[in-house]
Amino acid sequence: MKHLPNAMTCGNLLCGCIGLVMALRGHLEIAAWLIGVAALLDFGDGFVARLVGVSGPFGKELDSLADVVTFGVLPATIVFQLCWFQDLGNISYLAFLIAILSALRLAKFNIDTRQSDQFIGVPTPANAMLIAAFPLMGRYQPQFDAFWQNDIGLGMLIAFSFMLVAEVPLFALKFKSFGWAENRMKYSFLLASILLLLFLQFAGIPLIILLYIVLSLINK
Repeated sequence: MKHLPNAMTCGNLLCGCIGLVMALRGHLEIAAWLIGVAALLDFGDGFVARLVGVSGPFGKELDSLADVVTFGVLPATIVFQLCWFQDLGNISYLAFLIAILSALRLAKFNIDTRQSDQFIGVPTPANAMLIAAFPLMGRYQPQFDAFWQNDIGLGMLIAFSFMLVAEVPLFALKFKSFGWAENRMKYSFLLASILLLLFLQFAGIPLIILLYIVLSLINK
């Protein structure tokens, strides 16, 4: 059982590697689904580690290395492909700023003592999920094509990624207890997220990320 958290982290990395192959072959919706699976593994490995009573610097470093691939390089490749499909030429390479900013954010997280019970800047899984929503909307909700299939929409994805390294405090979904009073913001966010997903499906994901930032600023 003590190896299960690291096995889950390796599963996260495997999703990222396979996702890269899928994205480079043009199967962006499959790559997006793999980001979703990896996000579940990324959330679960820490929970399982606390459950079985194992933690340490090795797991933390392994988690960050996996996240660079799955939530940094993979979403950057998805945006690159989206830009390339829109015939944006060499501008498409700006997408790899996402990978660089993700690496900077993860390195900062590992040494920033302020981020034990909160985040400073948008977490890499949240940014990756935001990006993953767009090919999924293109595949399953074509009525939203006009929302993202243009250079302005794709540029906004790259620009938003600078929130990864912004000095903006954001609450973490970590529960020390399950009472309503001390977790009111977190429960409200989770309930609103479920409703957005139910009513808007994949189009609700960008709104969930925006809501996360707004609620964090209000809470601050």
